[in-house]
Amino acid sequence: MTNARTRLQQGIRALRAWVAPIDDHLAAEVLPTNLLPLFQAMRPGERQHSLNVLATLKSRGETDPVLWQAALLHDCGKIRAPYWLWERVLVVLVKAIAPRQVTTWGSRSPKGWARPFVVNAQHAEWGADLAANAGADLLLTALIRYHQISIREAAGKVTADLPNMTADRFISLLQALQAADDLN
Repeated sequence: MTNARTRLQQGIRALRAWVAPIDDHLAAEVLPTNLLPLFQAMRPGERQHSLNVLATLKSRGETDPVLWQAALLHDCGKIRAPYWLWERVLVVLVKAIAPRQVTTWGSRSPKGWARPFVVNAQHAEWGADLAANAGADLLLTALIRYHQISIREAAGKVTADLPNMTADRFISLLQALQAADDLN
C-alpha cells in the first residue's frame, strides 16, 4: 500500500509541475555547465522530481557533489522518449499484475504500444549514455546507469565500470540515491 500511496503522490506532484514554477537555479548551482542542458531538457515533472530527490538527499545530510548531480540527472534518459503520466500509471499497474511481461516488453524498441515499458526499462542506460557523451565522470554515469537495479546486481558490475573505486563507496552512494528516489 505504501508503494501505491507514493506513486499517487508522485503523480499529483507531476501534474502540479506543469503549472507551478520550477526552481532551476539550484540545478545550475549543482551541475557543471556541460551537464545542465540535460537537466533543462527534461520535462517539468521530471525536473521537479529530480529536485525533490536532491532535497531529500540534502535533508539526510548527504554532501557528495556527484550524488547531488545524480539526483538531478538520474532520469535524464527519458529525454529520448517522452513518458506521459498515464503511461507511468500503466507500467506500475501492469508491473503489479505481470512483472515478467513488463520485463519482456521493456526489451523492445521504444515504438508503439510497448513504448512506455521500454522507456521504464531502458531510460537509465539511455541517461548514462547521454551523461557520458556530455562529459560526466565515471561515477556519475554509473549512478545514473544503475539507479533502478538491485544493490546486489549493481555491486557485481561496479568493478568493471569504476576500477579505481571501492564497491562499498559506490554502493553507499547508490543506496542513498535509490532511497531518495523511492521517497519521491
